[in-house]
Amino acid sequence: MSAATAGHEGLSCSFCGTSEAEVDKLVTGPGVCICNKCVDLATSIVAEYRGKPVDLRLPLRGGMTDEQVLGHLPRVAAVADQVEADLRLWVRELRRRGVTWVRIGEALGITRQSAWERFSGEE
Repeated sequence: MSAATAGHEGLSCSFCGTSEAEVDKLVTGPGVCICNKCVDLATSIVAEYRGKPVDLRLPLRGGMTDEQVLGHLPRVAAVADQVEADLRLWVRELRRRGVTWVRIGEALGITRQSAWERFSGEE
């Protein structure tokens, strides 16, 4: 588990939604987690399509029913929450190091004021 997500309760794979307790390994990164099963699946897909120009995203979304898309929404929302929590941890660390709101805002492509409004409650 990365330092950015250490201490987060209820981690699950950002791709399949399987909880950390149900997989052999869960690799975490900034706002995203992937289980060993999804790594294996991704590896096989990359191997199958290596060197072939294919966009695998469109058929998956375009071929889904409304119910399947609705069922996927909670997973997407959970990933967004995870990303937001990790972002707050990174900003908190920068502020602990004395990095200014100006620099944080610039890094995020927002104003100093917007960065402060969004994250200042974390100090």
